[in-house]
Amino acid sequence: MHSADVIVVGGGSFGAAVAYGLVRQDVDTVILDGSDDSLRAARGNFGLVWVQSKGMGLQRYADWSRESADLWTDFADDLQGSAGINVNYQNGGGLNLLLSEEERDTCRRNIDIMRQQAGADGYDAEIIERDEIQKLVPGLRIGDEVAGASFGPHDGHANPLRLLRALHRGFKHRGGRYFSRNEVVTIKHDGKAFIAQTVEESFTAPKIVIACGHGITKLAPMVGLKAPIRPQRGQVLITERIEATTEMALGSIRQTDEGGFMFGNSEEEVGFNDGTTLPVTGNIAARAVKAFPQLAKVRLVRNWGCIRVLTPDKCAIYDESETMPGAYVATSHSGVTLAAVNAHHVANWVVSGDTPTDFDHFSARRFDVPAAA
Repeated sequence: MHSADVIVVGGGSFGAAVAYGLVRQDVDTVILDGSDDSLRAARGNFGLVWVQSKGMGLQRYADWSRESADLWTDFADDLQGSAGINVNYQNGGGLNLLLSEEERDTCRRNIDIMRQQAGADGYDAEIIERDEIQKLVPGLRIGDEVAGASFGPHDGHANPLRLLRALHRGFKHRGGRYFSRNEVVTIKHDGKAFIAQTVEESFTAPKIVIACGHGITKLAPMVGLKAPIRPQRGQVLITERIEATTEMALGSIRQTDEGGFMFGNSEEEVGFNDGTTLPVTGNIAARAVKAFPQLAKVRLVRNWGCIRVLTPDKCAIYDESETMPGAYVATSHSGVTLAAVNAHHVANWVVSGDTPTDFDHFSARRFDVPAAA
């Protein structure tokens, strides 16, 4: 049986970031991960570090996203030092293009709601006009149907595949132990420590962090926790590589550091079907061309579907078990945005036991509805 100080279940963006933060504090940590063909949101992530529009209805999540964005520059630098990988973090702000007056009106209402919710702390996103948009993306001509955009000064983007590789390499470089093809089947507590039984071996540690995406729904109840999450498919299109035209992060269009464009942002309730469909990909491509007409000449080279991990309010869940202290659940669909705060604050929480300020807002208990009398 393998032993450690902390077991992290799941090696995607969420679990790997927490594990990386633990080994930075010299905590003996193991990651128990699935196989190469496991369902992974991290491999299909769009790569946004996004703050605007996050947390409507839960201000603590809006603040949490902002905290992570503020940590991202130092986080990226630390990763490059540990792993020797540049994740190409760009933090020049982010645009969400609005392609009709109806979209603009909806965005305006949402901004007003977010500002009212934020109160004295303020909400920095704002709607900007066509001339301002054009100045932010000088290498691309905006289309005639662009009715404006919301601009978030704290938004940015990074290469999600390099991020995942850097987290794993940095984790191993700092002494972490990674076990692939070791999907956890059961978790028990023997009165002294947790025992995680995988399809291959057994592992024991006084603390365990369950951060394995949709696998959480099966494992969380074994330690007295719950995580009401559901799958949602998003489809992504990738173009050929062309000369760099913009470093600006956009909510549904992103040029990678290699030169290819990513188009995406669909939301489909299709269970765990990660396929692609022509109507959705056609709509994604059409919106990209409406935004920037010159993209019509760029060849599409591949596309894929990816399954998000969504809670009922689309905000994160962080919980420690009351019946089995030392067992934690951590999940959200924003694995890239929250990577920095997971490696810092969440890792500190696991090590010290000191709960971050107002962290009870992230408990799954917020979804409990009292039974009618």
